[in-house]
Amino acid sequence: MTKPRLIIRDEVWPIAGSFVISRGAKTAAHVVLAEIHETQADGRTLIGRGECVPYARYDETVEGVKADLAAMTEAVAEGLTPTGLLSAMAAGAARNALDCALLDLAAKRSGRPVWSTLGLAEPQPMVTAETISIGTPAEMEAKAKTLADRPLLKIKVGADDPLGRVAAVRRGAPDSRLIVDANEAWTPRDLTDLLTAMAGLKVDLIEQPLPAGADDALADILSPVPLCADESAHVAGDVPRLARLYSHINIKLDKTGGLTGAIELADRAETAGLGLMVGCMLATSLAMAPALLLGGRAAFVDLDGPVLLARDREPGLRFTAGVIHPPGSELWG
Repeated sequence: MTKPRLIIRDEVWPIAGSFVISRGAKTAAHVVLAEIHETQADGRTLIGRGECVPYARYDETVEGVKADLAAMTEAVAEGLTPTGLLSAMAAGAARNALDCALLDLAAKRSGRPVWSTLGLAEPQPMVTAETISIGTPAEMEAKAKTLADRPLLKIKVGADDPLGRVAAVRRGAPDSRLIVDANEAWTPRDLTDLLTAMAGLKVDLIEQPLPAGADDALADILSPVPLCADESAHVAGDVPRLARLYSHINIKLDKTGGLTGAIELADRAETAGLGLMVGCMLATSLAMAPALLLGGRAAFVDLDGPVLLARDREPGLRFTAGVIHPPGSELWG
């Protein structure tokens, strides 16, 4: 058997149209892949894969993530484990790709799925949010009408007329549950009125209404709508502070640095009484598959990244009218 060999590459996946949030617009998803190749004694080559999204909001770049991964080449060859990775790399996109690749390789070695080896529940089909990005209220209402049969919609808004945009989506999809994602765009001055209005529109959850550095103001607000930390929530050590401000946290593997760190964060959050949301960056099914293993513990699942792409990798996850189905072993895990 040969030593594990780490291969790193980046890919660009076009978005269907454009994707607009409060921080700007994107027309493509830029991802980085970590692949670990290991040739067995019988000549078979096993490949463990992980995908991440370098995110400028957290000062990450494609080249920087690739460099961070390249620095782990020798450690991978010497038998690095997911547990050892937690102390070898900082949480973030690079560690996510490598953690997921290590877990995938271990599953291929053992013939047991990752959920089984980690003591997690076997993943089942589950409802995922489908996202409507920022447009004019008329555009967002028209989009909502095409998704009105979806059980759960996520609405991206900014500082400009968020109430009008959410009201437009509610008109287009009167029966869907709604998540509103402000991506840090609101201010404490306007927050109380916005929260009251969102409750009137039967919004189920609001993500990160205030900037991560200014969300202490939430301690003084009794919100009629549950509030979820996203940009403020990264690792398990964040939980004590977040539990004073939010009812839920959005767990994204690119923030926790992989599924191993995500499980640690989920455990700590649940102990603190926080509800869970499992979210994603814009990426392919390979990035969604590991996160899906936490979906059964979450009150809200938002893993629709591949639905927003012009095409997904093959084989990918299967989506049917707002339901995401568990991955096959040929994809991941």
